[in-house]
Amino acid sequence: MAKELIMSGCASAAQAAKYAKVEVICSYPIRPYTAIMMELAKMVANGELDAEFIHGEGEHAQLSVVAGASAAGARALTGSSGVGVTYAFETYSPIAGGRLPLQMMIADRALDPPGDFGSEHTDAMSARDQGWIMGWAENPQEAFDNSLIYYRVGEDHRVLLPQMACQDGYFVSHIPGKVVLPDQSQVDEFLPPYKLPHPLDPKHPVSHGPQIRPDQGTIMDLQRAEAMLAAPAVIKEAIADFNKIFGRNYSPFLEEFMTDGAEMVFFLQGAHSMTCRHAVRHLRSQGVKVGMVRLRFLRPWPTDDVASVLSKFKAVGVIETNTSYGGATRGGSLLHEVRASLYDCPQRPLTTSFMAGLGGEMVPLREFYYMAEVMSKMMKEGKTKKNVYWVNHEFDEA
Repeated sequence: MAKELIMSGCASAAQAAKYAKVEVICSYPIRPYTAIMMELAKMVANGELDAEFIHGEGEHAQLSVVAGASAAGARALTGSSGVGVTYAFETYSPIAGGRLPLQMMIADRALDPPGDFGSEHTDAMSARDQGWIMGWAENPQEAFDNSLIYYRVGEDHRVLLPQMACQDGYFVSHIPGKVVLPDQSQVDEFLPPYKLPHPLDPKHPVSHGPQIRPDQGTIMDLQRAEAMLAAPAVIKEAIADFNKIFGRNYSPFLEEFMTDGAEMVFFLQGAHSMTCRHAVRHLRSQGVKVGMVRLRFLRPWPTDDVASVLSKFKAVGVIETNTSYGGATRGGSLLHEVRASLYDCPQRPLTTSFMAGLGGEMVPLREFYYMAEVMSKMMKEGKTKKNVYWVNHEFDEA
């Protein structure tokens, strides 16, 4: 029977692993993700979860352990945060290229320097082009739901790709919220047992990670690219089934909030969308025609959906919680994707980006109001004054 509890994002992610009947787990501590492994370790110790729990000697080892487990046919799980995510970077491409659909739960954290422990999306986004399914949860409920959805998508034989199930460190990972835990039968209906087409088996030998000639590499890259191209259709199927079985109302790729009648929108991903909703409600009550569009999957990037939805508005403010030093707009990475998606549209909105929430900073209501003023001025003047605004850290006036 389903039950409603109050729990953190880390606790809900651990519960999702339990419901998914994960078989091999490898941990290494780094905050704020560590709480996920603490919960899972207790479950295994108490006999609530029948899984092998292995403590790695580092993040590189973590990914290596679960890669082997996944290749052998076990549903595998690991995770990390911040510099731990980057320490394991060497393993990401081989895992995706080997078509091993393990899952990595990430409670994101700023990279060093300056060495703070706040939430920032740069850690996981640095690996966005390695062939992993990736996206951010807005709250603990979505952290639970996304884990199940990602396993379903990644393990589908049309995809067979690993996944980074991300949540904002502290804002989601440690702040409790309402989570509806379903009946196990619902999860079993939604998520079939893991079955790799060619698992490691001494009776049926296959090659994994062989050294190859340069002229053989392109075909492997093409296969991974085709798997990512197949993922959107599988995501749509999975979301439709999830909504039906669990009574949710998720859109596959983009969530629109109060966009009816809006002339401009905030575009963002992750936990700051919760504050954004309050800002939008207040601004609409003041007569400002603004809405919010939230990105649910960073990879695969929903090009057609972004173009279709955002081209309806006059101005789009992309809120970046990541850095892309020296990039095309000298800000974050999301604006690059948004502008590329809109390039072929006959009518393109004015676009700009706002660097906000870096290093774990709050994005308070007043900053959303400032961003709305900037977009309003853009529409009035008919042009984008700047490609990027470092919110609350520069002297520009709206």
